[in-house]
Amino acid sequence: MNKYLLPVIAIFIGVIIAFITKKQKSIGTKLLLSFSGAFLLALALFELLPEVYHHLEPKQTGLFIMLGIVMQIVLEFFSKGAEHGHPDIDNDDKKFQLVLFISLCIHSFLEGFPIHEHNDMVYGVLIHKIPIAALITSFLFQSNYSKVQIIGFLVVFAVMTPLGTYISNNTILATDYIDVVNAIVIGIFLHIATTILFESSEGHKFNLSKLVMICLGISIAHFI
Repeated sequence: MNKYLLPVIAIFIGVIIAFITKKQKSIGTKLLLSFSGAFLLALALFELLPEVYHHLEPKQTGLFIMLGIVMQIVLEFFSKGAEHGHPDIDNDDKKFQLVLFISLCIHSFLEGFPIHEHNDMVYGVLIHKIPIAALITSFLFQSNYSKVQIIGFLVVFAVMTPLGTYISNNTILATDYIDVVNAIVIGIFLHIATTILFESSEGHKFNLSKLVMICLGISIAHFI
């Protein structure tokens, strides 16, 4: 049951963080984002990649991973980087916000699939979702949407990952193609995590803090 609840709980934690920080740019949120990127990348390499290579041909695996990377690039064309914490969005353009919503939902839906057999992945998704939910909620607070619309957005966003997990657990089609989907998700995770890890930082002190968080994320992923 935790694999269904934890991604939803992550959204609630992110909303609470957004309420606390308001419109401020929190270094703590940025550091959590760095930790989550390292943790997610390490889990993808330690858990998902060996399993996918075991079930698929190496050339197939590489092809689907590249497909995932390209897919994430396309999604970010519409979401403007919201998946890795840097949404560049015009608050007055509701049509564009709808495209962003759909893009984030597709991303969240797909990242629920690896949780099917790799329960450790739920912790990577959990930690990844907290800073993203906080940043997206902060954006929504500054938008011209009503409170009902904001709540509706967050509820739908929260259930997309558990929906992906449920489908991967309970449909024959998903079971037959789970390794293909997982390879695609690895590509998505690789693109997001490397974007987070290799982006420029603000100041030497934050660079050192970021390095510590990255090492911590990789270490925890290795030992769980």
